[in-house]
Amino acid sequence: MLRRILSLLIAFPLGIILIAIAVSNRQPVQLALDPFRPESPALAVELPFYIYLLGALIVGVILGGMATWLGQSRWRRTARTQSQRAGRWQAEADRLTRERDETVSSGATKLAIAGR
Repeated sequence: MLRRILSLLIAFPLGIILIAIAVSNRQPVQLALDPFRPESPALAVELPFYIYLLGALIVGVILGGMATWLGQSRWRRTARTQSQRAGRWQAEADRLTRERDETVSSGATKLAIAGR
């Protein structure tokens, strides 16, 4: 509950700031991707400035998420190997339990037959 309240306290003002930036930066801006001929670029895009800002924010979030995911690969690999080991140990424990139960039940059967 506290986490949800804290995220709302951060997300709500951040959303208001992003909306204010979008409203105040509606003028079209030309993004020229040709450094050799800036007066008549071969590739240019003209969009409102807030789209560039939001695009940079989205790219930053995606790159940050990828960097975090790649940085945690060691822990995911460790968790995967530990899970496999735990599965093998569980299978071994199940096998030993079955063998013990079979031994106990066959011993009880032998005692019952000998007691007649």
